[in-house]
Amino acid sequence: MDILIYGTINSVALALYALGFALVYGISRLPNFAHGALYILSGFITWSALNTLGFNYFVSILLSLLVTGIIGAVIYQFFLIRVRGMEISEIIASYAIALAILEGLRWGGFKGMTYTLPVFISGSTTIAGISVDYQRLLAVAIGAVLVVCLWLFTRFTRIGLALRGMAQDERAALMLGIDSDVMAVVAMGLGSSLAAFAAMLLLPLGNIVVESGYNVLILAIAVCVVGGIGSWPGAVLAAFIIGFAQILTVVYIGSHYQMVVALLAIILTLILKPSGLFGQQKELEERV
Repeated sequence: MDILIYGTINSVALALYALGFALVYGISRLPNFAHGALYILSGFITWSALNTLGFNYFVSILLSLLVTGIIGAVIYQFFLIRVRGMEISEIIASYAIALAILEGLRWGGFKGMTYTLPVFISGSTTIAGISVDYQRLLAVAIGAVLVVCLWLFTRFTRIGLALRGMAQDERAALMLGIDSDVMAVVAMGLGSSLAAFAAMLLLPLGNIVVESGYNVLILAIAVCVVGGIGSWPGAVLAAFIIGFAQILTVVYIGSHYQMVVALLAIILTLILKPSGLFGQQKELEERV
């Protein structure tokens, strides 16, 4: 039961890490390597608003979601738009921005294990004899609601339908009057806000440390590669595969091998099925 319960919790956490990354790539074909940095940045924004500016916790969270979304949109509008379509340059530019953000936070004094966010609901409960704290259960519930809300947003709103159009066929969307760059800005802002949303749910479970930004990026890439880059359903399914694999590794081998599981998942997927579970890219044998 502990594997089932904590495997589910870990899988939902991985899905939350990856949704923003998958959304941005799925719509604009832009690999946002600043995703993990924006995740951590939102945590420090919330902490600063709560402890330095004295804002209410709920107001601090809303401010963090808004500011992180705006920062993501600005990153695209002023930096990534100039290299869009050049795959290697996109990766280098977005990763350089991530390094600037993370190392800038470290240089600004945000280092060590002293920065934490309060949990939404304190305490724990027992499920089938396994103790689980309420914050983790809340993260699972809100994560499920978020996936449903994203599905509804992309199918029943004008902006969501425009984003789907860009993801399915950019040339046809352009012919119908949908501005590619505007949609990319919207996708980048929304993806950054999703990274911040994940941070608000998961950072209260531990400390806010700069190094976590790199780990979140690796986990998000692993989930998206296994699921098929740009596929949201694939990302969710891959999150459960990797999530349970990590928990089994913790139980039977050791906790320090968790990241190894994610890296192995990337390597094996690229060897056996480069397009991922639900990817639209051509298979390796088709390209050779």
